[in-house]
Amino acid sequence: MSLTFHWFLPTNGDSRHVVGGGHGTPATASGRDRPPTVAYLTQIARAAEALGFVGALTPTGAWCEDAWLTTAMVSQNTERLKFLVAFRPGSVSPTLAAQMASTFQRQTGGRLLLNVVTGGESREQRAYGDFLDKDARYRRTGEFLQIVRELWEGKTVDLHGEHLQVEDAKLARVPDPVPEVYFGGSSPVAGEIAARHVDVYLTWGEPPAQVAEKVAWIRSLAATEGRTLRFGIRLHVITRDTSEQAWAEADRLLHGFDPETVASVQAGLARSESEGQRRMLALHGGSRDGLEIHPNLWAGIGLVRGGAGTALVGSHQEVAERIKEYAALGIEEFVLSGYPHLEEAYWFGEGVLPRLAAEGLWRHPSRTRDALASQVPFAS
Repeated sequence: MSLTFHWFLPTNGDSRHVVGGGHGTPATASGRDRPPTVAYLTQIARAAEALGFVGALTPTGAWCEDAWLTTAMVSQNTERLKFLVAFRPGSVSPTLAAQMASTFQRQTGGRLLLNVVTGGESREQRAYGDFLDKDARYRRTGEFLQIVRELWEGKTVDLHGEHLQVEDAKLARVPDPVPEVYFGGSSPVAGEIAARHVDVYLTWGEPPAQVAEKVAWIRSLAATEGRTLRFGIRLHVITRDTSEQAWAEADRLLHGFDPETVASVQAGLARSESEGQRRMLALHGGSRDGLEIHPNLWAGIGLVRGGAGTALVGSHQEVAERIKEYAALGIEEFVLSGYPHLEEAYWFGEGVLPRLAAEGLWRHPSRTRDALASQVPFAS
């Protein structure tokens, strides 16, 4: 088994402090020292590419730059890195989205991955002209993915669904390869959509026991549809040469959280309609105490950031062990990030990945396993 690792492009800005935002909360202004320019994002993308990350996730929402436009520009400055573009089906027609994906594949040499985000916050969706409730948005996502996949197969599509209608829809050129579809969601209707339509089911970084329950749930639903899925997890990372150094960095980030900002963000996230966000909030309860919720799993990021709110914290070997623990549950893909994203990519890429390579769990996309294993300092 070879695990797959993706990094993150902070299109909401970057810093040596945590930049919050997401799920109906604005990006926190404190510490946004590095604007998300194409030049800076290209630095991160090139670093991720060199270190062996397969792709890079870009978020979606009013709190960040547009993912389609940004990745299209950054892609021209990279060679191998794929782009996991997050987008919301309610913001674009399925035929146009299928065409955009097809164009992206041709112009980048097949480097598009799609992260379909249904949208958990009605208030933010309404700002984009989308007035469906949450369950209806998920049902629309199912119709959307049905149309897009049939278009990618070269079919002429006529669908008169509950929420979407297309007639005589067809692509002049289908994408080659067809982009893989990533998707996450913790509600019952989200599980149904995942089982029927997606390639990779993503979960946020909950403790292993909870992740195991999710994997079993989705795997069972997919089996009833005659399908198999891969599984991925979204986490932040703080990895250093020693455990003490890593936890010191986590403490530094925590001390940078202004109490008023924490209170404001938590109040906003408490209004979230997202089941996944509710589960993230339950991990820390808004408290600064007891944030290590599983060995080396820290919930502090979620105090000021919506969405993914946990981080793997520890020495390179400890972080590698936690990754192996998740892999044993069926997690094959890891979508990671860290503050600042440029430096943290190197900490993880030079500290953790070679250790996994030495155990045969990872291989650099453009290097041999033996070459990487030889780079591990003091490997045992």
